[in-house]
Amino acid sequence: MKKLILAAAFAALAAGTALAETIKVGVTPGEHAQIMEQVKEIAKTKGLDIEILEFSDYVVPNQALADGDLNANSFQHQPYLDNQIADRKFDLVSVGTTITTPMGVYSSKVKSLDELEDGATIAIPNDPTNGGRALLVLASKGLIKVDETKGLTVTPADVTENPKNIEFTELDAAQLPRSLADVDAAVINTNYALEADLHPKEDAIAIEGEKSPYANVIAVRAEDKDKPWVKTLVESYHDDKIRTFINEEFKGALIPSW
Repeated sequence: MKKLILAAAFAALAAGTALAETIKVGVTPGEHAQIMEQVKEIAKTKGLDIEILEFSDYVVPNQALADGDLNANSFQHQPYLDNQIADRKFDLVSVGTTITTPMGVYSSKVKSLDELEDGATIAIPNDPTNGGRALLVLASKGLIKVDETKGLTVTPADVTENPKNIEFTELDAAQLPRSLADVDAAVINTNYALEADLHPKEDAIAIEGEKSPYANVIAVRAEDKDKPWVKTLVESYHDDKIRTFINEEFKGALIPSW
């Protein structure tokens, strides 16, 4: 009888192993990689193995996904994905939101936007999606007004009111923390701020509101969006344990967006 029970147990174990599926998920270093490591442990209990691959470039993870080298990626907000799809004709879709990383305004010269003098220089990202986002942050704080018909794609040319005659310097997003010595303020993405030991809640003189359209997403190829592993991946990410991890580990610098 014991032999039969053992045989049945081994058979069940073998069946469970056979049913387990392995997927490759692309992330960027830092918070996205840290969170995905936690998601990996939860997904494993659901029969899904995740191999995490890190990319330092923002373009390569989408290209790798489109080429079939990845099954999913988790590193970008929806407007950036939309821009990539339009520019590079990727057949990719988002299947779930992950986190919002509020963009902040930082300065080594002033302690509030009100202290900025006439003709002050503010550095913003030079890519279309994050540059527009930076301008919208400044507009939401009343520093400038922009042409609202441009939506999320506003540029410095779309600033309609600029009472302090702010001058905008467009730089690569990764270089913005280093620019603080040379400008009056800079609008910086949270991942680059954290790398420079700048915390949005503690160091920013202004911060993006929580109702932001820039929630980060999990992306997959359109042909895969209805596959069972996609549902498992999203459910694993949206587990309460992940929410707790984000809140405790990042202390408000990142906000769960589901």
